Amino acid sequence: MRNLMGWVKRRQEVLVPAPLRRRLDLGDARPLFAIYAIGDVHGCLKELKDAEERIARDMDQLGRSGLVVLLGDYIDRGPMSAQVIEHLLTPSDFGFRRLALCGNHDDIFIKFLAAPEQYMQWLELGGQQTLSSYGIDPHQLDFSKRGRDKLQQIFAANVPPRHLDFLSNLPISLKVGDFLFVHAGLRPKVMLDEQTDEDLMWIREPFLSSGWGGPGLVIHGHTPQPQPSFGPGRIGIDTGAFYTGNLTVLKLFQNEKSFI
Repeated sequence: MRNLMGWVKRRQEVLVPAPLRRRLDLGDARPLFAIYAIGDVHGCLKELKDAEERIARDMDQLGRSGLVVLLGDYIDRGPMSAQVIEHLLTPSDFGFRRLALCGNHDDIFIKFLAAPEQYMQWLELGGQQTLSSYGIDPHQLDFSKRGRDKLQQIFAANVPPRHLDFLSNLPISLKVGDFLFVHAGLRPKVMLDEQTDEDLMWIREPFLSSGWGGPGLVIHGHTPQPQPSFGPGRIGIDTGAFYTGNLTVLKLFQNEKSFI
């Protein structure tokens, strides 16, 4: 994965830099509502629906609604990436509000669609499964220069514009009180506004071992573990839903931190 991160950075050097994704801040006050953070979905629609049902039951027990924060990586690897995006674009059957953040897989998918010849390695990250979920057979595609126009026609015919808009406009971080939600983590001892988008979407070490060192508790995904992982000032909740069937939900309410 370290080699892949270097590859992504090299690609950024030769391409026109993309605008920074939004970084949301809801203020310093600890929220009066519950926040439910969902780990990496990776095309697992059934597991996502099951997680939302657990959240809805918990909200009913609390007698109040809350905010559902998804930590990114909605696509790749699992079989139903397109269906997951469509689900997230549809208002919740339970009436709660979702706030979806951007993961590295979501970001690189958009880059691949715009310039596939420069992001071919995405196919090895589970991109073939994503294309298949849109009805595109990746083995029948011509990625040469002469096939570029036909390729763009296939993408345009099969990937709905609303999916592109959704993925292109995902924010990259959310701060609520003393909680900071990001996909991957943060570079240690670097202020949030000085972190690059690639830091927040791709980092593992030294963040996992050392933590961020900034204020508050970082809630993140990106690094799959059999169980939620804990480190200095952080909780990781990517439990590899696409191969374990376990999509973790972390509940944050008042002084309580629990898994549902």
